[in-house]
Amino acid sequence: MIMVTISSTWYLFLPIILSLCPITLCASVLEDLKNLHQPPDFNSTIFSNCLKNPSLRYCSSSPMLDLDEIFKFTIVASHLCNESKNPNCVESFPKVDLRNRPNIAPLYLSFDFFWKYCPLSIMSIDLSNNSMKGDFPTDVLYCTQIQSLDLSINAFSGDIPIQSFSPLTNLTFLNLSYNCFSESKLSDSQFFKRFNSSSFLHSGALLDQKRFTVKAIFLLVGFPILVILMVICFLWLCFQRPDFLPSKLQRSRRFTPAILKAATNDFSNKYLVGKSDVVHIYKGILRDGTEVKIEMYWDDIPRDSYRKFVEECKVLSKLHHKNLVRFLGWCRSRKFRAIITEWTREENVEMWLSGSGPPWNHRLKVLMGVVACMRYLQEEWPEVDYELNTSSILLSDNVEPLISRFKVGDQNSNRRKIHGFGVFLLEMILSRKVQEEFDGGDAGFIRFMRTLNLADLKQMIDERMKVTETIFHQVKQALSLGLMCIDQSNSDKPSLAMIFNTIARAYKASHALPSANHRFKRHMPVQTK
Repeated sequence: MIMVTISSTWYLFLPIILSLCPITLCASVLEDLKNLHQPPDFNSTIFSNCLKNPSLRYCSSSPMLDLDEIFKFTIVASHLCNESKNPNCVESFPKVDLRNRPNIAPLYLSFDFFWKYCPLSIMSIDLSNNSMKGDFPTDVLYCTQIQSLDLSINAFSGDIPIQSFSPLTNLTFLNLSYNCFSESKLSDSQFFKRFNSSSFLHSGALLDQKRFTVKAIFLLVGFPILVILMVICFLWLCFQRPDFLPSKLQRSRRFTPAILKAATNDFSNKYLVGKSDVVHIYKGILRDGTEVKIEMYWDDIPRDSYRKFVEECKVLSKLHHKNLVRFLGWCRSRKFRAIITEWTREENVEMWLSGSGPPWNHRLKVLMGVVACMRYLQEEWPEVDYELNTSSILLSDNVEPLISRFKVGDQNSNRRKIHGFGVFLLEMILSRKVQEEFDGGDAGFIRFMRTLNLADLKQMIDERMKVTETIFHQVKQALSLGLMCIDQSNSDKPSLAMIFNTIARAYKASHALPSANHRFKRHMPVQTK
């Protein structure tokens, strides 16, 4: 939007425009642009002016003159010259002064055809204090001859087109203060060196000193404090709630009092499942949803004993077998120490035997699981001791036995382990406890069993197994094996490998038994080795 300078064009057309629409009585600029039409000799006058003064901006437009744009330009120029309060708009148009005119300034700024043919007489453009928004108004830079440009106190945003200022060689005053431009490296550019920082106060283009000070204070003071707080938080998580950390950063098998407290809702009675003077047993739920059994021992042990306790726990945490209750970890505080294992059903073998009266093949399955676990411990962890009785062996949902009481003990306790299995085996078959009503102990019980004939023996077997002739043959062999295991006078006790093979054969055979339920036909004493 480029207007002719004070030239023959301006002298010719401004009177025409003023005669068509006097400034004081003129309708709006938009109405003038819509309603006024070119005078008859407008075309010839334009070409004549270009011949006389080729430097006029509209004369250099290509590929040809746009007479309609030029005509609209003259209309806008007449209005804008008057709005800018120039002293004599017919003879001069030295400045565009629309400061404090928020209602009309955006309108004139939108007329790109005016700025395209910007009059060469304009030396100053002032669009300040109008609260205009949007990107930098690059159209005003078509007025390359201007010496002063003021766009301050607006809301222009985005980047300042530094390269577009290069043709404005006469520009000596620039004010872009109080805008919202993007921060840029103006201080490093040749453009900035032509002006000082007062041209860009609070424009957003320069680094604000107060903001810089705040950032510097944060970086120098706040950031170290933030780092320290993060380290403190991380250390708290490590030592108090490591369950919130990624699994790779958690201390394996080590529980904290805070974890147990959260798992039991601050050791609520709701989660208490058993207690004595020394130990409290809780059912807890860990953060990941795992249900656990927490045995809390309220005893104060010496440091050496606690160190031994931890070493034992580290060994137990490495045990992995489907017939072992999984050991999850341990914990110690000033008031207690705790062992954490997986939560299992409360039903043990003793309750199972007295309740449902399971058949022989189900009992063999339990015996098979117990022997398999004993073999695993003997081969992999001979230092681990365990209890084998019907009250300490639990059952999973699919009737898998789980040895629940174990500890690091005597590596030379194989004879005692074999004896314990023998007692357990006999309890799985007989209808009463092995040593019940036998004051003579194992030796007296063994002598008594050897005196029994088949009919007497039948009376001692749990009748709920509904023993057939074929099953009785397996039961008799199992009884003989159990008596061999508990026989203290026999220095040559059966090996664990022999026990495993015997139980495995019986378990395999139990799956191939005929369905006929034959009664006993022979009387046969129990044979022992």
